[in-house]
Amino acid sequence: MNYILIHGSGHKATSWNETISCMNSDKEILCPNLFSILNGKEASYDNLYASFVEYCNKIDGQINLCGLSLGGILALNYVLDFPDRVNTLVLIGVPHKIPRVMFAVQNIIFRFIPKSIFEKMAFGKKDMFILSNSMKKLDFSDRVQNIKCSTLVICGKKDGINIKSAHYFAENIKNAKLTILENVGHVVNEENPKALAKELNEYYSVYG
Repeated sequence: MNYILIHGSGHKATSWNETISCMNSDKEILCPNLFSILNGKEASYDNLYASFVEYCNKIDGQINLCGLSLGGILALNYVLDFPDRVNTLVLIGVPHKIPRVMFAVQNIIFRFIPKSIFEKMAFGKKDMFILSNSMKKLDFSDRVQNIKCSTLVICGKKDGINIKSAHYFAENIKNAKLTILENVGHVVNEENPKALAKELNEYYSVYG
């Protein structure tokens, strides 16, 4: 069975490297590069999600999805559309609906960030604006109750933007378990990869 770890918009697939190095080695782990799977298409959310669906649907059998931030949104969207394809779901620092005010502030900040900074991220400056603007209306609030697969919700205690959503998922997804990691912010896989790997190892040993 395949395990797919999906990065956020501000990072690349390599952001999972340290976490993977601490995970049990008996798993087939895939880390798609979200920019690459677009295959040159415009970086809108609809295009990215369609590309992600195509990527996942090429894999035989059920899959285990683990996504951080944007990666978690894609994983959440996929399990709602293709419930029979997903064995387990892990959501890390994921909003159940897009916080529009935060996104508006983020876009203002983006305008003043040099293009060179975006080279460290999954998407360039222009693509980040396109992606961000295309996600403003995303809201999974009324659908998460339909998730039936085992779900692990992880959030850093310092991730103030997403911790309310973490509790929302835990309260509204039937088979969800909530884990709050101390002294960690949003980018859990880079801030404390060992702690994250420990949680994933324990979870997958039971459900994976």
